[in-house]
Amino acid sequence: MQTVVLKRVTVVAEPVLEESLTDDLRRLGATGFIVCDVRGDGSRASELPGAGVKIETLVSPDVANRILERVATYYFPHYAVIAWVTDVAVVRRDKYV
Repeated sequence: MQTVVLKRVTVVAEPVLEESLTDDLRRLGATGFIVCDVRGDGSRASELPGAGVKIETLVSPDVANRILERVATYYFPHYAVIAWVTDVAVVRRDKYV
């Protein structure tokens, strides 16, 4: 089966940021995303009382860079947010780009 490599951008944030982050994803070029309620522990866990949201999207490298730049510039200084990007092999590229 033929696959293409895209980027999976994952953002874990305070629940209050869900709408703002998903609006940014759409504006920056993501065609869709998933949102999950999550909980965990880490260096900023005390700032996230019990829960957060994990938002994931599959995008081109250019869109991934725009998303990470927005998150780093706008959200990191003010909120408990982490973000990362991974390569993924995707079937049906046209659904994501």
